[in-house]
Amino acid sequence: MVIRHRAVQAEDKQERHQAILDAAARVLLRSPDRVVNVSEVADEAGLAKGTVYLYFASKEELLLDLHERNVAAFFDAMIARLERPEPMSLEFMLTLTRRHMVDDPIYLPLATRCFGLMATQVPAEAATAFMERMADRLRAAGAGLERHFSALPAGGGVALLRRSYALIIGLWQLSAAHSAQGGEPARCPAGQFEYAEELGAALAALWEGMIGRRVPATGAVPANQEV
Repeated sequence: MVIRHRAVQAEDKQERHQAILDAAARVLLRSPDRVVNVSEVADEAGLAKGTVYLYFASKEELLLDLHERNVAAFFDAMIARLERPEPMSLEFMLTLTRRHMVDDPIYLPLATRCFGLMATQVPAEAATAFMERMADRLRAAGAGLERHFSALPAGGGVALLRRSYALIIGLWQLSAAHSAQGGEPARCPAGQFEYAEELGAALAALWEGMIGRRVPATGAVPANQEV
């Protein structure tokens, strides 16, 4: 009976944990570029501020946990596809990227913010644990890519993913799309360009070079492909 009681409590705590993250996501969705506070998240979740602090030591760790949930969803979908025997395609990766990162209005602003938080405001132990979990996901996905693309050497799958992510984040920052209004990219020193189109071309060029195979140059990250 005690074991069952503890299991129920663990499930309840996990549900509460996820509900707080859901509330934080809703707050960010209303204003992705604004820094949220614990009081706002608590109000959104219908909880006392102190209750949120039982699950998260600070707003920075709450945001990092939300970011990790977003990252995990991307990697879970990718690894599940890599475990299937059918050949992998760039179109799948572009569609997955668009679904989880480009079309999600909070993914890119939150990812960029969390890089800074881990360097300055998240305790070193928590930041290190996050990076270790990220490394595990990268290794699992990288190994899957190497099974699908024989031109990738050992470690080449991780390198491909790392460089892909650098393009995703870097081009988004360069385009200043995160601060644009009305769907128009903001002007920046490197000129004006459409983020999804530029990202699709850049990822296609990177993957073609690393997997040693010609890939379709669609010119944009596709929006409505089944994955």
